[in-house]
Amino acid sequence: MRPIRPSSTARRGGSTRRRSLPTLSAVALASALALTATACGGDDTDASGQSSASASAGEGGHGKIKIPDDLKNRLKEHGIDLDKWKNGAWKNWDRDDWLREAKDYVNPIIEGLWDPDRMRDAEDPDRGVDSGDLSADQGVTDPTPDPVDAQAVPTTYHANAAEAGKVFFDSPEGTMVCSATVVKDPAHPGKSNLVWTAGHCVHAGKKGGWYRNIAFVPSYNDAGLSTSALQTATREQVAPYGVWWGDWARTSDQWIAQGGQTGGDGAPYDFAVIHVTPEQGGSGKSLEETVGSALPVDFDAPAVPQVRNMTATGYPAGAPYDGQKLYQCKDKPGRLSLGASDPTMYRIGCTMTGGSSGGGWMETGSDGKPALVSNTSIGPVRSGWLAGPRLGAVAKGVYDSVSKKFAGQ
Repeated sequence: MRPIRPSSTARRGGSTRRRSLPTLSAVALASALALTATACGGDDTDASGQSSASASAGEGGHGKIKIPDDLKNRLKEHGIDLDKWKNGAWKNWDRDDWLREAKDYVNPIIEGLWDPDRMRDAEDPDRGVDSGDLSADQGVTDPTPDPVDAQAVPTTYHANAAEAGKVFFDSPEGTMVCSATVVKDPAHPGKSNLVWTAGHCVHAGKKGGWYRNIAFVPSYNDAGLSTSALQTATREQVAPYGVWWGDWARTSDQWIAQGGQTGGDGAPYDFAVIHVTPEQGGSGKSLEETVGSALPVDFDAPAVPQVRNMTATGYPAGAPYDGQKLYQCKDKPGRLSLGASDPTMYRIGCTMTGGSSGGGWMETGSDGKPALVSNTSIGPVRSGWLAGPRLGAVAKGVYDSVSKKFAGQ
């Protein structure tokens, strides 16, 4: 089984050699599901009492960004000049310059960087685990589910899955992409700027650092244009609700410490929350107001036997998909354990491939309303099922820390 990876432009079978962002919801599952981590800076502690990492890029509009002096000084310690960064220095992935610590995260807005070609060509970083990596005695694992064919979401996507979108970012391997979901912010009812995705969509885990140029595009390719039609599509057609840059992000300390390219390392803690701001300032409306919807997050979802079904949403990019259209799978979840000391994960049958990583899993509660209960994290080398983390105290700590950071703003 493989973590679902972000997609990159130099994807297998792709027509272009330019690397692009790994598509967590699109490309990687065919050969492997990839996990990519997102760690954020900060000294907050999560609900379990453990310190979690948070990331702050300051505020930016119209390509401008404000960085606290203490952060500027710390970046200078790493030899990083923000002006040079925005002029192309971000392309230097020298090990010494690849910032790992949460407090060093910075994501200056580079206006126009995410053009239609760059977004279309983003791929999934091929990272995963073979089924042989799963031990039979690791906690509770239910029988492998039968594959469930992914169903195309009817267009327009905004009318049927308004909260869904893509997260784009740059990595050493190229331009990548993941799937993501607009979620509610308890500090700003009706005016959320929070996006939920996988940790591996923002941070590389134990052997790497923060990814760069992280941005969210809600309702990507809203009209469901074909790949050929997208070749000449305008930015407004590709991103009808704008491009939103991550000015703060956070993932679990466990993902930063354990997250890996293979074996499912860190997968039970593979989640992240990004706070976003519009690339060009906009009308002053929040992300939730702009798209018209946001999902609540349920950190106390019922145990597997009590769940009738869950729906996973994403932009799969591995064959037979191309990463440009939105799909969903609905199935009754089972349990998957990767380690006796780690939380047991949810698992459903689903044929979505790499690029669907980070996409939200929804369950309808007793009140008849949907809530986000997980996100796509890993899947098998040959697509057929997906697994996502169970959201508990650590996930709530990550979520609350980002909400509280902007509570007074």
